[in-house]
Amino acid sequence: MFVQRRNRNMAEAAFTTLSLIYHQTVYNLRRTHSNAVIGLVMQVVQSLIMVAGFLVMFVVLGIRSAPLRGDFMIFIMTGIFLFMTHTKAIGSVSGAGSSVSQMMKHEPLSTAVMITAAGLAVLYQQILACLVILFFYHVLFTPVELENWVGVAAMFLLAWGSGCAIGLIFLAAKPWWPSGIGIISSFYQRINMIASGKMFVANVLPPMMLNLFDWNPLFHVIDQARGFAFINYTPHNSSITYPIYVTLGCLMVGLMIEFVTRNSESLSWSARS
Repeated sequence: MFVQRRNRNMAEAAFTTLSLIYHQTVYNLRRTHSNAVIGLVMQVVQSLIMVAGFLVMFVVLGIRSAPLRGDFMIFIMTGIFLFMTHTKAIGSVSGAGSSVSQMMKHEPLSTAVMITAAGLAVLYQQILACLVILFFYHVLFTPVELENWVGVAAMFLLAWGSGCAIGLIFLAAKPWWPSGIGIISSFYQRINMIASGKMFVANVLPPMMLNLFDWNPLFHVIDQARGFAFINYTPHNSSITYPIYVTLGCLMVGLMIEFVTRNSESLSWSARS
């Protein structure tokens, strides 16, 4: 009566994996709210509140124009959107679920599917939020002009990819030290409120302040994104290659830790005497 379905070739295996990723991604999107539309609207509202909050803060500080020549709102949004995408990717991937979770008992499912679905859900939500906010800003206020929108989109994906890679390290290491890794993950996400440099322009930072930010790949991604967005800004104190190397390095380290953890972790780790 109950027959386990077996894939007969690579094409069927690939289709099964993609199907699992799709359904798990949809599940992650609907998990925050029973109504999928309201859940997506809440993501847009959250991004809008962040943009409005920083706009009010800049106005209170007396900064009514961008530190570089161009649209002030584009300056704010390039920082907020990339920061939120990076941070949410870390949180989503780091909480994707361990190899001994209840969902992992269903054979077709795997940690790779859970991790990929967690990352894709965040990417979908953030792309939707960005496009909706930019559309209404373009229609209601002033036309949005980006010097190189392809470069800005690439930096957006790099911010997401680096967040997923860092989140993978936290996910893989969490079973070895659950409370400590949770604190470190939260601390990293909170410190990025300042360390991402979304409120500053890298070209005008003095060397002492630059040393406080240039370790962070998100700082480089945001500064490079502004270089692509504004025709009059050329980044000199940031690099595209640095966040790419950090992303690849974190991805490799995370995969190695996850492999060791998957082979070593057991339910008895959480057992109490």
